[in-house]
Amino acid sequence: MKNSSKIIVLISLCCFLTSCYSVRLRSINGAYQPDPLSTRTDYYRNMAVTELDTVIKIDISSKDFTLLIKETERCKTGKLHTVEFRNTFGGSLLSMVTFGRKRKMKIKYVCMQPTN
Repeated sequence: MKNSSKIIVLISLCCFLTSCYSVRLRSINGAYQPDPLSTRTDYYRNMAVTELDTVIKIDISSKDFTLLIKETERCKTGKLHTVEFRNTFGGSLLSMVTFGRKRKMKIKYVCMQPTN
């Protein structure tokens, strides 16, 4: 009995640790859009960061999802400098329970600075 409970805990721990990840993509061309009022102390300090905490819904017939980045006051050029998406344990559980139809993602992006 003790052995099987150890195995279950080990498998659960492995699933928990491997289901949380973050991927960041950054352009080497162009400069990021600055935010002089930013008080961040992480990787995104002095950058105008847009954060989205969303649930992506995907139909059975489609295999991909597209998020459109438009020119707004927050993103003046509509061009991306840095994109980061994060998957969490809760997001993995939601995807598993809904058979991949819903995915909870945390997305951060920084737009490029407008050129003169």
